[in-house]
Formats: sequence, structure tokens, C-alpha cells
Amino acid sequence: MRAAPTLIGSLLLGALCLAPTGVLAETGLPEPVARVAAALGVPAGDISLWVQELGAPEPLAMHLPEVSRNPASVMKLVTSFAALQGLNPAYRWHTEVHLLGALEDGVLDGDLLIRGGGDPFLVAEEYWKLVNGLRGRGLQRITGDLVFDVSYFDLPPEDPGSFDGRPDRIYNLVPHPLLVNFNAVRFEFQPGGDGRSVKVRTDPQLDTLQVRNRLRLGEGRCAGYQRGVSLTVLADPRDQVLLEGRFPSACNVYGLTRSVLLPESYAWELFKVYWRQLGGELEGGWRWGEVSERPALAAPEASLARTHGGNGSPANGLGDSRDAFHVHRSRPLGELVRLVNKYSNNVMTRHLELTLGAERFGAPATPEKGRTAILELLAIHGIGTEGMVLDNAAGLSRNVRLTARQVTELLQVAWEAPYMPEFVSSLALSGLDGTLRRRLDDAPSRGRMHLKTGTLNDVSAVAGYVQVPDGRRLSVVLLVNSPDAHRGPGEELQDALLNWVYSQ
Repeated sequence: MRAAPTLIGSLLLGALCLAPTGVLAETGLPEPVARVAAALGVPAGDISLWVQELGAPEPLAMHLPEVSRNPASVMKLVTSFAALQGLNPAYRWHTEVHLLGALEDGVLDGDLLIRGGGDPFLVAEEYWKLVNGLRGRGLQRITGDLVFDVSYFDLPPEDPGSFDGRPDRIYNLVPHPLLVNFNAVRFEFQPGGDGRSVKVRTDPQLDTLQVRNRLRLGEGRCAGYQRGVSLTVLADPRDQVLLEGRFPSACNVYGLTRSVLLPESYAWELFKVYWRQLGGELEGGWRWGEVSERPALAAPEASLARTHGGNGSPANGLGDSRDAFHVHRSRPLGELVRLVNKYSNNVMTRHLELTLGAERFGAPATPEKGRTAILELLAIHGIGTEGMVLDNAAGLSRNVRLTARQVTELLQVAWEAPYMPEFVSSLALSGLDGTLRRRLDDAPSRGRMHLKTGTLNDVSAVAGYVQVPDGRRLSVVLLVNSPDAHRGPGEELQDALLNWVYSQ
């Protein structure tokens, strides 16, 4: 790795020549960025940046590039780059379905096992395809239970609310090898016809979910946090939701999307919905199990302590065959990585890390295997990893750390990599889509920037590629770790830098 003093010295010499275009020799910050930082009271020491034309030997602007900072969701660039290199864009996840009994004349005399393969995008329509595939194979009636094999991931216990105390938020989902439809339930609220009550509808409508509606209709305009709706997921059992508060009568329809059930319970309920819609019959409940040649299989204690629409007993006698009756294949990684970066999907990113670890070091997938795989792949491609902290592959952590130099190295290497088109096209387009749909939408640079943004409390970051009017492309990295950076100053600094880069 090149020594920082040499680079900084080169930059400072070049900065004198670049002064007319707005680089301050005193700080290395472009003049518009320095001006905005001063006006907002953001210390220059809280900012790191690096701007460099692709293929050029030296940066156009550079400031504190070796300072390790929290990149927030810009960390997803690291994970998605490693996944593309380590798995390839054509990689697909498999969700297997196994028969644990004899099938005759459409009747399965026994249990049906679904083996989760870590599909990061097993959304409702994909899950429907899986269920429909079973009917297409001739299965009509299941006399036993639905058994879920979730052994592909081996994860330590994790509280989904540990980051910010909001365990029901979709962005806080923890990985699960059979994560169906992001475990999401949408609650829709609208005024009742009696002028006092509030009607509540859930999508999907799941038998297990119990909604205790104590909402009342209130006066006033349709505004305020969650429109006055308090939604609480009751801890025990976790299939009840309490709704309280006063919902404004001026609202027509308002919706909240939350994760309110165990992933297995959600998968079970949605399976029942689709199976019945397709004319299938199912007599049992659900339980945990594994595809295994062992004669008996113990289930987790939780499966013995609760009844899941069946008798709550462990799944036994899974049979000798490991050949799947049906396999559902996900969309390819090259397509899914666009959803990861354009829409900053946290749990999908973490699934990429886990899958990468399992493919590189063998199942079951663990976070440690994933982190090791990512660091190895970065090193193989000549990207510095010293001091890099991959505490959370999606960047949803107070502890993740990168430097502006490391992000720049990744962007420069990714541009020359075989899967560059898939990587670059996964980034949000300024003013057009993803997290940047409403950013720089009236600027001349609209649609000319492929970027990944990141925001946490006191953290604001952006990184990606900018095509300037004469056709040259530049990589840009800005990491700001400063009090209240997330409340507006960070975005103003980003705009100042991006507009300056576009003018070069």
C-alpha cells in the first residue's frame, strides 16, 4: 500500500495548480465543501473524502483518507462487491422441498419438509411459485406436518431491536435461511363508517395473527408520527399486535409495514394461504426438523414448548433420501444485487455475506465465515483491509469501520473487474431511482451518478461514480462522522461535493 505522506504531498502540490477549480490547499477539501462545512459548524477533522478520475495516478481531491470512520450503508459496497466476485452474477439460491413419506395418487402419507437455502428474496410471488410447483408435481393432500429445516444458517442469538429498540422494523430483520416475504405484514388504516372507529386490514391476512384494535378516530389533519397509531407487538405470544392511539379523520388510507411473527410461523401461515388457494389440503401443523439420515431428530426446545397448529412434538423419521421432490431457484445474484444497493436492503446484504461464507468454507453459514471470506476476497483483489471492521455486512452498526482510501480502492478495482457492469448498475442513479430518486433530481447531473449513500445517527456517507459532461468518470467517496451529521449537514456536504465533482 502506498504511504499516505507521499500521496498527501503529491496532492498538496497539485492543489496549487487546481486552486482555480476550487480545491483549498490548506485542507484538501474542495472549496464548496469547506465553505458548507464551515457554515454548518462541521469540523474539517470529521470529514474524509477522496475524488479520483478512473485510471488516473493521483487523486483530484483528498482529505484525511486514512482515518477509520463509520460508513453506514456504504459498507454494502464491500459486501456486494465480494459477493459478485466470490459467487458470480449467475449464482442462484435453492429452496428444497422433501417428502417425508410415501406419495400415492396425490396424497402424501407423512410430512412435507421445506429446507431453507438462504434465499435473500423469497418474496410472496416467489413463495407462491414454490407452492404452485408442488401442485404442478401432483401433490394434492398432505396428511402430516409442514417441517422447516433452518440448519443452513448457524447464527448466534440476536435481538432485532438491539440497534435502535425497534425490533418490528423491516430494516432490523435478522437473517434467516427461510425468510419469506421479509416476514412483512402491512397494516392499513382508514376511518370507520360510524365516525368513531378505525378499520384495520392486514396484508397478507394470516390466521395466526391476532390484532387487538383499540384505535379511535380523532380530529385534525392527516399528519404526525405514524398518524397517531401506536403499534406494539406483544412479547408472549408473538402473534398478537396491539393498536392504540387516535387516527386522524382527515386520513383516507394509511399503512405501516412491520415484522410481527416468527419467520417459521409466517412461512407456515402464508403456505396455508397459497396451498388452499391452489386447492390443496393440509392436515397437520408445523415444526422444526432437518433433512438427515439419522433415524430420529430432536427439535429445539421451543418446538416442544408450544403448539404450532399441530402437536408440538419433534420431527422424527425423516427418511434416508436427500433427493428433493421440488427445488425453487431464486433470481440470479446479478439481479438481486440491484435491490441490495439501490434500496439499501439490510437483511439481503447480510444473506450475501452468509452465503459467501458457506460457499467458501462449507455449511452451515456463520457470520465469522462470511467476514473471513469478504476480507480474503478484498485482499486477493489488492484492496487494503488493515483496520477494516466488518461488524455488520449491511453497515447497520455503530462499530463498522472503513477508510476513504479503502472505499476508493474498491471502487477503482471494481471498475476494472469482470463483473463491473453488474456492480455499477446496482447503485442508485442520481435523481432517478432507489435511495436517490429525490436527490439531485433537478440538477444537470441527474442520471449521471451511480452512488451508494449511508446514514446513521451522526453518520453520513456517499460513494460511487460520477460521469462529468466531457465523458470522464470519477470515483467519489465522502465519509462524515460528526454530531448531527444525519440531520441535514451530511446531505448538504454530499450535495456540495457531488456538484463540485460534476463541474470538474
